[in-house]
Amino acid sequence: MKNTVLLLLFLFAFTFHVSAQKTAITAAEIQEHINFLASDDLAGRYPGTPEDAAAAAYIRNQMSAAGVQLMGENGYQNFDLITDVALGRSNRLSIGADVYLVEEDFMPLPFTSNAALSAALVFVGYGFEIENDSIRWDDYAAADVSGKWAVVLRGAPAIEGWDGVFQGMVGERMKVLTARDKGAAGVIFVNGAEFDSDDQLLRLTYDKSSATAGIPVLQMKRSIIDNVMIPVADSVAVIERQIKEQKSPVVYKLPVSVSAMLEVQQKVATTHNVVGWLEGTNPALKDECVVIGAHYDHLGMGGPGSGSRAIDTVAVHNGADDNASGVAGLLELAQYFADRKNRPERSLLFIAFGAEEMGLIGSKYFVENPLIDLSKIMAMINLDMIGRLKDHRTLSVGGTGTSSRSEAILDDLAKASTLKMQYSKEGYGPSDHASFYGKDIPVFFITTGAHDDYHTPRDRAELINAEGEAEVVAFTADLAVALANNHERLVFMEAGPKERQRHGYNFKVTLGIMPDFAGSGNDGLRVDAVRPDGPAHAGGLLKGDKIVAIEGKPVGNIYDYMGRLKSLEAGQIITVDVMRADEKMVFLIPL
Repeated sequence: MKNTVLLLLFLFAFTFHVSAQKTAITAAEIQEHINFLASDDLAGRYPGTPEDAAAAAYIRNQMSAAGVQLMGENGYQNFDLITDVALGRSNRLSIGADVYLVEEDFMPLPFTSNAALSAALVFVGYGFEIENDSIRWDDYAAADVSGKWAVVLRGAPAIEGWDGVFQGMVGERMKVLTARDKGAAGVIFVNGAEFDSDDQLLRLTYDKSSATAGIPVLQMKRSIIDNVMIPVADSVAVIERQIKEQKSPVVYKLPVSVSAMLEVQQKVATTHNVVGWLEGTNPALKDECVVIGAHYDHLGMGGPGSGSRAIDTVAVHNGADDNASGVAGLLELAQYFADRKNRPERSLLFIAFGAEEMGLIGSKYFVENPLIDLSKIMAMINLDMIGRLKDHRTLSVGGTGTSSRSEAILDDLAKASTLKMQYSKEGYGPSDHASFYGKDIPVFFITTGAHDDYHTPRDRAELINAEGEAEVVAFTADLAVALANNHERLVFMEAGPKERQRHGYNFKVTLGIMPDFAGSGNDGLRVDAVRPDGPAHAGGLLKGDKIVAIEGKPVGNIYDYMGRLKSLEAGQIITVDVMRADEKMVFLIPL
């Protein structure tokens, strides 16, 4: 706490030392901003922490000192988010008279439903139901799990020559979805001896989704399952080997019941978007604006579930390039344009987004709860990782297909720059501009690209190319002026979405939509965009629809949706149930 207080005192003293008269974009100022935001004292700016709040306060005060009009609540747009999960007080498990201990004998999974269940056990091998060109494998063909616990091996059988056969099916969420479809009332995972000889229990780690399984889900120690199997079968290790050798399912009905109560509490914290406004100079255009955005959060101390690429390292993830560099550019632009002689005709809206690393949560929150009329936004410029300009001096700009004139504008600006342009047309991408693209707003995603230090503790301030970033920010200023002074508005065009694979899922088919990856809850999956030439468009789905079922099987969240896609084949005509406003509708979609 002492360090946090000293940090805040330094923050306020440093901020108000800024002079509104300094309007040049300089490498020295960029480096100062990054040095502060990426310091060890800010501990990686994890959303909802005191250090996250200190970063937001720094940004707000820099904006205010520069002369930017603060919006929202004194510059903040506050929102809540889930930052972690923890064991509740009501975790219990017993088999007959034997009582077992949470964290020692069993562990609820992070996405379990908080519920009690007392039911019989059915061992269903790896819990697969697969039928495709490579393999037919159904662990449930000879098993009735209705109303019972399905006992499922983690992972997949290590069968020689079968590499990749089970890809996309080994995730715990996917296996739970299959078990739930088969009527299982709960799922118990167990490690095979080859899969994990030490039989470690999974850590309770938040997987960045508030979606729960709809049934209780836990992992149990192998020795306990071995004892349960004694009357009817050999040990888990023997069965694991048997499945591998015979290359087919093994199923057992176990002669006991398990009574369990599971409780996992989601930790909710408050974080912020920091929002400021500079009014344009043209009375006829100043109600319209160009948004300039950058996210300020990062991965905190790293660790499991954080997104760190240094999986086994717990240390400050400073996030100098990702994305203190983008915020430094945002602040330099705010200071530059605060001088009226630099002010364009349209207004400028500056937004430092919170919780981008947790799924674009801050930008999603803004576009769903806008502080201005979204129709007044001409374009959105997103700065993310702009601090590592390389010797080849290439600047990547994404979203150039979201307007017919985007590349022409950039090409014209590039004539006066020594930067080399590299374009990507897709409007969807792994940063906050995707939220604006989903609202039919042309976007420009500016970045100098990824590098080996990305999402590791090595992304530190001393590795920033501040001089190179100053050139990038100056180019961004020219782009903002070109957009804000153009009397002809850009006309939005769909460019994508380009669906990306997540969590190991490989799809044989696609609906041609951009799903809401950051959505919360279990009441369906919102469609953020529909590709004009895709199956969903041909079948009649619209942006804003909420998919609640595919082929009659419920879709509550992104994990359900991806799981349903795995079972579909090209050439099928499928049914998709959606909620459109308050009306339930069913569409036939040709794949």
